[in-house]
Amino acid sequence: MEEPRFNDLYRDIILDHYRRPRGRTPVTSPDVENEGLNPVCGDEVKVSIKLEDGRVKHVSVLGRGCAISTASGSMLAELLPGKTLDEVEKLFKAFKRMMHDEGVPQDVEIGDLDSLEGVKNYPVRIKCALLSWVTLEDALNSLRSGQNQLDKTTTTELEGKGGFAL
Repeated sequence: MEEPRFNDLYRDIILDHYRRPRGRTPVTSPDVENEGLNPVCGDEVKVSIKLEDGRVKHVSVLGRGCAISTASGSMLAELLPGKTLDEVEKLFKAFKRMMHDEGVPQDVEIGDLDSLEGVKNYPVRIKCALLSWVTLEDALNSLRSGQNQLDKTTTTELEGKGGFAL
């Protein structure tokens, strides 16, 4: 098996999303929002969503982080508008499967997220790619439980365990 090359991570699509991230316009009166943190590398993100007629109308992904984290959040913001919450969850699960080298279901269109596939070869970077997505997942779970904001920040670490929360 060929050794993965670090440059494989930084394809043109990833750099485009990093340099010109989508979803940077704040959401006015979001239906749900959540903050996320990757304490290992310091990536921070705030995901806000406005819904209309059961579909994502507007997404905002604000924060700071590495190229992988920023690009992944930008791709999230680009992919979600117009999707139902079920479609958003299906997309998240497909992306998570890809990050864990389990393959993407044929019936799920992941758009530019496929450019992040090489990240799976760098386990510590998987958390960077998934940060905005797990932050979104927690936000949607809080929305389903009747809240529009979580009481604590989503993190990529299990409290006190130092392992994946993914």
